[in-house]
Amino acid sequence: MNRRTFHRAPEAERREDLITATLDCIAELGIQGATVRQIATRAGVTGGLIRHYFASKDLMMQDAYREVMRMMSAPAFAAADSPGTARDRLIRFIVGNLTPPVTDARMLSLWAAFIGHIRVEPAFAAIHRENYVAFLSVLQDLLQAFFEEQGKPLAADTCRHHAIALNGLIDGLWLEGTLVSDMFHDHELADTAILSVERLLGLNPGDLVAPIRT
Repeated sequence: MNRRTFHRAPEAERREDLITATLDCIAELGIQGATVRQIATRAGVTGGLIRHYFASKDLMMQDAYREVMRMMSAPAFAAADSPGTARDRLIRFIVGNLTPPVTDARMLSLWAAFIGHIRVEPAFAAIHRENYVAFLSVLQDLLQAFFEEQGKPLAADTCRHHAIALNGLIDGLWLEGTLVSDMFHDHELADTAILSVERLLGLNPGDLVAPIRT
């Protein structure tokens, strides 16, 4: 296990460094294997410093899961807020969910380490629910803007139903694509998602076209 050089830094940065070390340990060893001692060694600090920032290992793991959710959602949220038409932003949103870094093997390892805790630990369930609600809200707003741009405005409830369906589609492709990544060529997941979204939304073939690859 590599040992980080822990430098003097503002409080927020130190906390971020500890979360990064925690995620590194979880990706390699799982939650049970990611002990405070292992995390301290990876971060290059003492266990006492970790306890200064986190009152318990449970709270540290909860913050680590929040960071995993943030990393998985960040490319899609950035796409939704990016310049361009609603159509362009919708395409970027889909692509961002199904290309690296979201589809990296490390991200799958982290997701798999945490997912079993959601059903049995209320704190993890609350974090998951908060992220899901935010993700769904962003996607619903993006779909509403897209259909308004097309001159075919839809009711909020209809956009919500579409958002739920699209989220399920993206999740399924992400899971299969990261579990057996060698079966897919570059951008195949994203391109497949775009074709599927066209059908799901009742669009014409080619209404959503993936960005030009460079």
